[in-house]
Amino acid sequence: MSREFRRAMPLLPISMVMQLTELTARQIRYYEEHELIQPARSEGNRRMFSLDDVDALLEIRELLDQGINMAGIKKVFDMRQTSDVRISDGPIISDAELRAILREEMLQAQRLQKSSLRQGDLSRFFHLRSE
Repeated sequence: MSREFRRAMPLLPISMVMQLTELTARQIRYYEEHELIQPARSEGNRRMFSLDDVDALLEIRELLDQGINMAGIKKVFDMRQTSDVRISDGPIISDAELRAILREEMLQAQRLQKSSLRQGDLSRFFHLRSE
């Protein structure tokens, strides 16, 4: 049995995943709704998570702790799926891609008339124009 196959096997119930990731069941279901994870279902329709799912949830939590919003997280996960790039494996994304994510986050904060967590730090690099 290959390592990738073992990591993808759905073995863990949501209660165990909650303990491992320190996320609530609602948060885990929310990330599933946004297709960031795809847990398997048992015969009784219970969610069963793989180690890969747990890794993804830990990655989501880490990105949120860094101040990246859901739109940015989705972009990171989309890029990872298309180019098989992982957050913890070294250089993740190019500088241009990171700038695009941060710019989108700042524009979204501006549209919602809220300040981005990083807006003060990044304002010297990006000059947002009113649309």
